[in-house]
Amino acid sequence: MTIIESTVEINLPIDKVYNFLEDLNNHQQLMPENIYNWSSTSDEASFTIQNMAKLAIKISNRVPNSEITAIPTEKPPFDVELKWTVSPSENGGTIAKHIISADLNMMMKMLASGPLQKLADHQTQKLKEVLS
Repeated sequence: MTIIESTVEINLPIDKVYNFLEDLNNHQQLMPENIYNWSSTSDEASFTIQNMAKLAIKISNRVPNSEITAIPTEKPPFDVELKWTVSPSENGGTIAKHIISADLNMMMKMLASGPLQKLADHQTQKLKEVLS
């Protein structure tokens, strides 16, 4: 399993960050420009990644003010889990971590791990911008 992580600190209390992340409607604001055909509810989202694939995800687990996990609703090209965790920072803000777990073979790992890391980094930075 390939684990890709990106972490950001946000100057807001945990409940505000968690409440934003737990609603998939808000995640469109975190997506890069190569994502289109976005459609979402609070629990499910579907979108197309330019030159790659169409993906549909749903929230599979919520732990209030701690973590949100999303998994594909349709068979993806590889097994993947998208998780956000939130924890308190030392200065009263929130540490938000985006974790992408993907079951990649060696070939897919070489092709996909770079773009997946860029996606995770982009989403954490956008989260900070949107919530600042």
